[in-house]
Amino acid sequence: MKNLFLKPVFLAVAILVVTIFGVAGYHYAIGYPAWVTMAAGILIGIVLIIVLKLLLTLLFPLGRKIPLPIATTILGGFLALYIMRMYAFRWPSVLFYTLALFGFICLVLIVFGIWQILKNKNIARGGVLILIGIVLIVLGLYGFNALDGDPYLEESTSEENISVTTLGKLGIADPSEKGNFDIEVFTYGSGTDEKRPEYAEGVRIKTSTVDASLLLPEWKGKKKKWREKYWGFGVDGFPLNAHVYMPKGKGPFPMVMMVHGNHSMLDYSDGGYAYLGELLASRGIIGVSVDENFINGHWSGDFMGKEMPTRGWLLLKHLEQWRNWNNDESSELAGKADLENVILMGHSRGGEAVSIAAAFNKLERFPDNGNEKFDFDFGIKGIITVAPTDYRYNREISLKDINYLSIQGASDADETSFWGMRPYHRLTFSDGFDGFKTGLYMNHANHGQFNSSWGRSDFGAPMKWLLNLEPLVTGEEQRQVAKVYVSAFAESVFKKDKDYLPMFKNVDLAHDWLPKETYRSQYSDVSKQVLVDFEGDLDLNSASDSITLAAKNFKIWRETELMSRDGGSQQNNTLVLGWQHGKNVQKDSLPIYSIMLPDTLRNFSIADTLALSMAMGDISELELKDKDKKEDVPTFGFNFSVMLKDSTGNTSSVAVSDYNALPGVIKTKFTKFDFFDKTMIGKNAEDQLKSCYLPISSFLKKNDSLNLDKIKSIHMVFDKDTLGVVILDDIGFYLDK
Repeated sequence: MKNLFLKPVFLAVAILVVTIFGVAGYHYAIGYPAWVTMAAGILIGIVLIIVLKLLLTLLFPLGRKIPLPIATTILGGFLALYIMRMYAFRWPSVLFYTLALFGFICLVLIVFGIWQILKNKNIARGGVLILIGIVLIVLGLYGFNALDGDPYLEESTSEENISVTTLGKLGIADPSEKGNFDIEVFTYGSGTDEKRPEYAEGVRIKTSTVDASLLLPEWKGKKKKWREKYWGFGVDGFPLNAHVYMPKGKGPFPMVMMVHGNHSMLDYSDGGYAYLGELLASRGIIGVSVDENFINGHWSGDFMGKEMPTRGWLLLKHLEQWRNWNNDESSELAGKADLENVILMGHSRGGEAVSIAAAFNKLERFPDNGNEKFDFDFGIKGIITVAPTDYRYNREISLKDINYLSIQGASDADETSFWGMRPYHRLTFSDGFDGFKTGLYMNHANHGQFNSSWGRSDFGAPMKWLLNLEPLVTGEEQRQVAKVYVSAFAESVFKKDKDYLPMFKNVDLAHDWLPKETYRSQYSDVSKQVLVDFEGDLDLNSASDSITLAAKNFKIWRETELMSRDGGSQQNNTLVLGWQHGKNVQKDSLPIYSIMLPDTLRNFSIADTLALSMAMGDISELELKDKDKKEDVPTFGFNFSVMLKDSTGNTSSVAVSDYNALPGVIKTKFTKFDFFDKTMIGKNAEDQLKSCYLPISSFLKKNDSLNLDKIKSIHMVFDKDTLGVVILDDIGFYLDK
């Protein structure tokens, strides 16, 4: 035994292993003192090194009996698989090597079966081995594909809908239907593109190139070498290429300029928004889909967000080109574009780029290099972000006085969180601004299908084989949502058409135009007077404008920052309330959250609607017993009453569910394997708020003595469900100005 362990090499290795395990144990936070976990780590290290030493000592003599060809084959195969996993598959090692071992066993059976037939002429034995191998492969493939599906389907479809009169039933036209304009489709560009005929001999109008050297100094090394070899141009000669969808007529027409995100530069993305361009053009709006494929990802490297300013700047250079055409009487496009009425729409990284462009539009110089001068100042009236990023550029963009729409799919495996709501929360309005901001969250929609050419899988092979694609809506259904919302947004912004505004406040009003799915919508405009938004301080008992807050009989009461499913910040603070009481609870034991208003804020005689944002919280925080879980937990959102009280003591109470479908939790299984979801994606759900509304008239129906110009307090009374956890935000009134 001494000869096994009392050797310098073993002792050195043992000390190293034990030290590493001890350090790891010290930093492994599981709730015990650090010295306890360190001692456990040291003990595990000692046991492991001794067990492995004994095991290998016993197995080593057996290894000498393995023929050299077999040993080298197995070792060579393992090394090849290791290299493949590291640089190609990038699958989790446990999954990769388990499946590789299964495949190895199947192939051994088939090869040995063939060997038996060809060499030993034993057809029966060989046939059996081949059959077993093939059956195992078939069963393996079947079992692998059987892992697809939505285990949360019953939960997500259990939300009760309330009866609403949709906009369609009110006679308002479906915004996704083609309009009355005939359209023409053409391209403009350099005319010299070596890879794309539509931007070479296929262009209708030739454009000059632009120099982005000061914006993208990262165009160097192998990125520069291989891109320039492929495209035939460099950073000092970026083309202005685009597809145009033009209404026929004199004009000028407003414009929606669209840009793709960071797809493979070899799989061109700009044609994937033709379905939107054609729709908009038929409704009297120029659609322009910009080509920025040359700064997209490639095997030679990704700019890792350093190209974000360039993505935004290129959009402004395209608008600058349109301004030149507008002012050139000899141009066939003279006077065609109304550049005081422009919406920028971006998908993925393009969604972040359009916010950057809107910010750069007002600047005189590039903030990262003042030697690059700007002279833009276009009339950008709106921003549309589709499954956007909001973290690639090293500057955080905060916009003001601009219309905003963001759309996100809950099954987006690329941008797994609704990052578009962060710019939504940062966006502010001046008192006189006539506009709005809105967000739409859609279950079973992925990242790529908003672009008609990106496809059903958000990853390329072999990673795509791990994705759970079965629950996804079809591409046509997903793009139908984009058509409805992009078109309605453009109509609302450009034409000041108020007919479509209600659908942004409440997606249920548009459900006969949309695929049958679960949605969440958030909305705000300048007419909303937010009383409490839970931002700005640590005091649970106070808000801005001398408002005081109180809570009683709650198990959970905190203000907290909402987190994304991967642990990132949603940049929005909310209130979390949790309660549990018996069915026969006394009135004075009910959980009540109260907002007490100062005299300066009591007049809500012109209030039209009480509004709040809410989501279903995590019921596990209540640490329920099994009996309570079975009897009292609703399958969808938690209900409660809102009570208004005036200074003379009059009260009126309305249940949230009387006018709102209570939001449940939208859960997603992104991949075939739960453990892979946890390591690659994060949580199976993300807290996404829903804007809810209670008409002031509903309070007056209950008590017409309620004095709206002397509202003293607002109370959330949790008298409907005996237990629950809710997330609340942005409590206030819409004023009828």
